Parts: sequence; structure tokens; C-alpha cells
Amino acid sequence: WVVERTFAWLSRYRRLVREYEKKPASSVAMIYVASIRIMLKKLFPQTNEECPT
Repeated sequence: WVVERTFAWLSRYRRLVREYEKKPASSVAMIYVASIRIMLKKLFPQTNEECPT
């Protein structure tokens, strides 16, 4: 289940769905970038509340 969930999260990134990169290292780097963005969103969720002034 964990693997399928991770693939679902990664499939939200268009650059990972299609192979745009020519070098495998570039594809791996894009997977890392997408994974970092996913983890940052999980660690620091955005709230809809306005910042206090």
C-alpha cells in the first residue's frame, strides 16, 4: 500500500509522468525534487488562515 500511495503522489508531477529528460541522472534528480516537495508539504501544511498583523 505504501508503494502505491507513493506512486500516486509522484504521478501528480507532469515531468515524471512523461519522459522529457534525455539523461537518466536528470530523471532521478526530478524524482528527488518531487519527493522533497511532497515531504515539505506534509511537514509544513499550508493553512487558509490569514497571518496576524
